[in-house]
Amino acid sequence: MKDLVRLRTSLKEEIENALNAQIKMEAEASAKYLSMASWCERNGYIKSAEYLYKQSDEERTHMLKIFHYIASAGGTAISPEVGMPKVEWGTFQEIFEDALQSEINVTHAINRLVTKSRNAEDYATENFLQWFVNEQVEEEANARRAIELFDVIGKDGTGLFVIDKEIGKIGSAE
Repeated sequence: MKDLVRLRTSLKEEIENALNAQIKMEAEASAKYLSMASWCERNGYIKSAEYLYKQSDEERTHMLKIFHYIASAGGTAISPEVGMPKVEWGTFQEIFEDALQSEINVTHAINRLVTKSRNAEDYATENFLQWFVNEQVEEEANARRAIELFDVIGKDGTGLFVIDKEIGKIGSAE
């Protein structure tokens, strides 16, 4: 039966598996951002918590976008199991350093997917993934901006309060 279903889609199994792995990565990113938001809220960084809750929603939206793509191509999208994310960070700044590293990891994963699609001559999937390529440029820039605020504003006195307010504004001009 599996072979019969496979004949009903142009989506190659290796591409479907790679896309399902990306679904899992996006789901894990969503859970991680939720955990970061919780930490910020517990520690009084309310605007940053709001920003991170939005990031979590955005990652879930990315996951669903890939999920729907697989399904519309006749493949089998798999709802991933997500482990427990990290719940504690040493400092407010570490949250955003971790977020940037996560976004860089996603960028590398998307780039590998594009390459895999191109090598498999799956141009429809490659075209679909271009949206994610562009999205990652924005995601990394936002994460870098958050980290820059710690250097520009400083962490002394009311600095962390001001940083929290400024992080809440990141991406809202879009």
